[in-house]
Amino acid sequence: MAFDIDRYTATSERVAFDDLDLDHFRVHPLPQATLRTLRYMTEVEYHTVCYTRDLLTTPSHGEPEVGAFLTMWNREEFWHGEALAAVLAVHGVTVDYDALKAARLKLGWRDRLDPIKQSIAGALVGRDFIAVHMSWGAANEWSAITAYQRMAELEGDPVLAELLSRIARQEARHVAFYTSQARARLAESERAQKITRFALSKFWAPVGSSIQPKSEVEHVMRALMGGDAGRRAARKVDDSIAALPGMAGLTIVQDALDGLGVR
Repeated sequence: MAFDIDRYTATSERVAFDDLDLDHFRVHPLPQATLRTLRYMTEVEYHTVCYTRDLLTTPSHGEPEVGAFLTMWNREEFWHGEALAAVLAVHGVTVDYDALKAARLKLGWRDRLDPIKQSIAGALVGRDFIAVHMSWGAANEWSAITAYQRMAELEGDPVLAELLSRIARQEARHVAFYTSQARARLAESERAQKITRFALSKFWAPVGSSIQPKSEVEHVMRALMGGDAGRRAARKVDDSIAALPGMAGLTIVQDALDGLGVR
């Protein structure tokens, strides 16, 4: 596999944002619609610890490279949340662990069942489940990079663009890990390809769909993926997913947009 996990773990660090002039937003505040999208992104980044919790009940946790990556990935995603929360705070919007805990409590039994469902699925599928996990992660991270890039383009604020660029660079390394793992594991198992294709086509949804109200998912998808430019960005993500072994023809991002009524 091309990804150097040792180099990644040695160079992993919190995203830098202390040097950015966040007071800039007091003079040039972001629109309310943008803040709404940023809040969604912040809560998704903070929620990474729950995704990690669920995946540690699956065969993935027994893979040394995967375990090492998840540790650093969870840390980096936490700091992405902190950076975005700092921007929101300047605008008087507070997103912290108390808010996150409240959101999880609203999920109720769905949140408590997630690790159980993941454990059962992993036990039934066996080692091929890792290919599903890696492919799903690749799809999510490709989507995340695209979302940050689209927001930077649409908003045009220099300070926000710099912060989102820094986050996207870290997300690019996440994509590299998930993609290298997915390609290798799918290439060696036709069964893994079939299971992964079924899982992505039937169950994948935009990141945050499981923890956010549908109205918020629709808002973010319309804001970032609406119009011709947004659809081109979505198609690019789909093309990347379809390039994985056995995934040719999948259009899960565009299908999700169609399902949400995003044109």
